Amino acid sequence: MLKYILRKILYGFLVLFGVVTVIFFLFNILPGDPATIMLGQRANKEQIDAIHKDLGTDKPVIEQYARYLNDLSPISLHEYKNNQSLWFLSPEKYSWKPLFTIGKSKAFVLKLPYLRRSYITKRPVSDIIIDTLPETAVLAFTSIIIASILGIFLGIISAVKQNSWYDKFSFIFAVLGMAAPSFLMGLIIAWLFGYVLTKYTGLNPTGSLYDFDVWDGQELKLKNLILPSITLGIRPLAIVVQLMRSSLLDVMSQDYIRTAKAKGLTLYKIIIKHALKNALNPVVTAISGWFAGLMAGAIFVEKIFNWKGIGFEVFDALTRNDLPVVMGATIVFATIFVIINIIVDIIYGILDPRVRVK
Repeated sequence: MLKYILRKILYGFLVLFGVVTVIFFLFNILPGDPATIMLGQRANKEQIDAIHKDLGTDKPVIEQYARYLNDLSPISLHEYKNNQSLWFLSPEKYSWKPLFTIGKSKAFVLKLPYLRRSYITKRPVSDIIIDTLPETAVLAFTSIIIASILGIFLGIISAVKQNSWYDKFSFIFAVLGMAAPSFLMGLIIAWLFGYVLTKYTGLNPTGSLYDFDVWDGQELKLKNLILPSITLGIRPLAIVVQLMRSSLLDVMSQDYIRTAKAKGLTLYKIIIKHALKNALNPVVTAISGWFAGLMAGAIFVEKIFNWKGIGFEVFDALTRNDLPVVMGATIVFATIFVIINIIVDIIYGILDPRVRVK
C-alpha cells in the first residue's frame, strides 16, 4: 500500500512539474513588457532596466525558468549574502527556515512557494489567492453539492422509469446542460431570476458572499450564492444524471440483482441496499474531478455575478495582462486538481485492492 501511495504522489509531482513548465514557457512567449505594464508608457530606460533586473527578465530564458522553479519549490537553494544576485534570499519575498549551508554564502532553505507579485497592484500573488480562493471554494463546493444530490436522485428516477417521458426529458436536459456555455446560462439566469422575477425571488443579479455596509460593516449574504452556484452546477448536474442512470441500469442487469428480485425484495430495497453502492463508483470519480474543474471554470460565472473570488481576479488579470496572477492561479488550480485525484486514487486503493495491482 505504501508503494502504491508513493507512486501516486510521484505521478502527481510529475504532472505539476509539466504544468509549471508549460505555463512558464507559454506566458513567456506572449507579447508585452512587464516593466512597461508596471511603470506605464512614460517610464524611462533606467526605470525599465531596474524592473527587468528585479524580475530577472534580463537573463536568458533558461535561467529565468530555473529561478522560477526555485521560487516555487518549498525546498530551494539561495544566495543569502550578495543582494545583487538573482538567487538572493530576499526577506521581502520569502519567509524561510534554514536547513543547511553550502560554502560561505549559499544555503538550502524551507519556505512557502513564491508566486511573484502582481504587475498592477504590486501585491504578492499568494496574498491575492489567499483572499479570494475561499469564496471560489464555497461557490464550487455548493455547486457540486447541488449537482451531486439532485443528479443522483434524478438519475435513479430516470433509470427506474426507463424509456418514460421523464427519462426522455432528462436526456434532453442533460444534452442542453452539457452543450450550453456557462457564461450564456449565467446571463440567462441572472436576467430571469435577478431582474424579471426579482420581486418574487428576492435575489440580486450580482453580489458576493460578503457585502460591505456603511453602518453594519461586512455582512454575510448567503442568498447571493444561489444564482451563481446553480449556474456553475448545471453542467455537472447534467453529467451526473446521465452517469447515474447508465451506471444504475448496468448494475440492475447483474445476476445478483436478479437473485434479489427472485427473493421477493422490493425495488426500493434492491436499489438502496444492493445496487446503489456499486453504481456510485463512476459517479464519485466524476464528482471528485468536477470539484477542481469547477474552481477553474468559475471565471466567467464570477464575472457575470460580480462574485469576488479568484476567478474574478483572473478575469481582470487577463484583461490587464497581469501575468503573475494568471500563472499563480493556474498553478493553484492544477495543484488542487492533482491533490484531489491523489486522494481519490488512495481511497480506491484502500477500498479495492485490485486497483493497487493495476
